[in-house]
Amino acid sequence: MEVLNETNVGEFIFTGLVDNYLHGLFLYILFLLVYLITVVGNSGMMALVWNTSHLHTPMYYFLASLSMVDLCYSSVITPKMLVDLISQKKMISFCGCALQLFFFAALAVTEALLLSCMAYDRYVAICYPLHYTLIMTKKKCLGLILTSTSVGFMQSSVQTSCTFSLRFCGLNRIDHFYCDMPPLRKISCSETLYCDLVTILFTCTCGMGSMMTILVSYTLIVSAILRMKSASGRRKAFSTCSSHLTCVCIFYCTIFFIYLRPPSSSFDKQDKVVSVFYTVVIPMLNPLIYSLRNKEVERAFTKLFFSALNNAIFLKKT
Repeated sequence: MEVLNETNVGEFIFTGLVDNYLHGLFLYILFLLVYLITVVGNSGMMALVWNTSHLHTPMYYFLASLSMVDLCYSSVITPKMLVDLISQKKMISFCGCALQLFFFAALAVTEALLLSCMAYDRYVAICYPLHYTLIMTKKKCLGLILTSTSVGFMQSSVQTSCTFSLRFCGLNRIDHFYCDMPPLRKISCSETLYCDLVTILFTCTCGMGSMMTILVSYTLIVSAILRMKSASGRRKAFSTCSSHLTCVCIFYCTIFFIYLRPPSSSFDKQDKVVSVFYTVVIPMLNPLIYSLRNKEVERAFTKLFFSALNNAIFLKKT
């Protein structure tokens, strides 16, 4: 990632979420709880898939990868936001801001691409059940995960380099609670048209491309489900897809609200609320949605919990 530091600014100051200390303290406690649930939920999901042999299938490999991305994705933003909520000055260094933007943009696109990989996996499982194990091999799953990650970090390198090659002529107050491209470009004294076009290009190719893959996959899935003669089979197929669809809808609605609006729109407060949702809340929701709506995950969790409990009781007795 090449950053051309043509600027007199050595650090940035966030306006943050709130100005009132008591409000900040309340949000600190709330978001600390959310972050702890995020860490436990996503770490637990990864451990569950790793330690449960019957979850060693493509669907759960993707789910474990999504949990890893969510954990890192939240950790890029939330700890700094928590510190700023109870701090007088909400500062970040120039290099720290560049790194935060780089990892945030990389992980956000990686998550979008992983969601499309999961849609493809569900398409193969429902439309070609007899050939599923031949098509969705471990090698292919690993290839899809690595490709998603590579594309995410590649486009982030381009966008971060573009944003931090702009000049910041003394104005260093970012009207946000983390480093993101739109608020950074608002305070730049350079022409940002090229960078705006780069962002639109990557948002459309990665975001819209991923979403089109999901829409096509689910169109074919719904068509296949409606042709099923068994009502229980249809319910099981819909149940398998419902968790993924819920995560997709929440993620894409918030992302497109931020990045595919006209640049002249003035929705600063709404931007912050929506940004809190997809940077802090969504990484917590994903493992909860999958665990609450997935019977296999519930059974595996119950079995692992009681196994750990029995081991603890046994060790205590000995």
